[in-house]
Amino acid sequence: MVCVAAFIILCLVGIVVAFLSIFKKEIGKKYLAVFKKAWHCVFKKVRLQKCDTNFKDDVKNTILKKVILKKPKLVKPLSIIIEIVSVLIVIITIWSLIIAIKSLLALWVFGTCNVSKPSACSLTSESCSIDEAEATNIFEQIGQNIGQWGEIFAGIPDRLKTWNEDDFKNIKFMAKVGNENAEKAAIDIMDLGCIVCLKSYNNQKNSGFLDSYNTKVVFYAIKNADGSYRFKNSDIATRYFYAVMKLQDNYTVKMLDRLFTEKDENGVNFQTRLNNDWSEEETVNIFSSWLKEFGASDAEIEEIKNSANSTEIKEAVENDHKVIDEEIKAKSIPTLIYDGGKHAGLYKNN
Repeated sequence: MVCVAAFIILCLVGIVVAFLSIFKKEIGKKYLAVFKKAWHCVFKKVRLQKCDTNFKDDVKNTILKKVILKKPKLVKPLSIIIEIVSVLIVIITIWSLIIAIKSLLALWVFGTCNVSKPSACSLTSESCSIDEAEATNIFEQIGQNIGQWGEIFAGIPDRLKTWNEDDFKNIKFMAKVGNENAEKAAIDIMDLGCIVCLKSYNNQKNSGFLDSYNTKVVFYAIKNADGSYRFKNSDIATRYFYAVMKLQDNYTVKMLDRLFTEKDENGVNFQTRLNNDWSEEETVNIFSSWLKEFGASDAEIEEIKNSANSTEIKEAVENDHKVIDEEIKAKSIPTLIYDGGKHAGLYKNN
């Protein structure tokens, strides 16, 4: 293991040596000679052969030569420590490579390098992530790690497939917000409380995306690991919008535009008010006042209020939540599907 560990260290040191060799070529020549020995040793290890003893001894002697002269009794215990440290270096390096490969695969498959906690991945596109509960002990961590590998490999076919509207046949409610006469279709999964969803929707409007695609929106209220909702009123807002879609779908786009693009009398965006200020009752009453303004009758508004708390709507929300988690395998919101591909995170104005 000593020669393998030495090879790993030499690989890292090589970056510095390469720079120094620009000024002193003899440094590079000496380093290259040692590196060749180390590589020869690793190549033998790969073929399950023993490393050259002389190289292993060279490494140890280089480290221990001062100890041999001053305190020879310490040579043996220090030699054992070197072996142990060498094993640790090799294990850590292999583990790091495995984690790096896993992260890159997850980034390619799901758009995030951390499967269970997308918010912890700095490479994840701007989005509202769907985080799972973190493991609390070593055994749960091992199980979760193995499960993540399973998720990644199970998600590869979805990454390679061509997505279309048939993949959403199990969704109960979708709001029509785009050009119904457009030849191309798009599905937009969003949380009504997610600020990135607001930005993404506005980018779609301003770029002409909604004019070019027959876009339908699926509403998804993100849950925290403990079962609570990420945004204060996402659940009631989602259920209310579902009830609107059930009764009169043409009101939905007006409601969404009001929530995402307009402000109150104090210049505060309505989504901000939804997340920070309104109670559940206030949310229902304000949404109902918008519907009245858009032309809904008192009877329709009352029916929508009752429907929002009905078992039918709650079951529809849970059904769509399950489809998005298990069939579409969205790891972050918004998730936009168009041109046969699944795109996680903010839609940028091209």
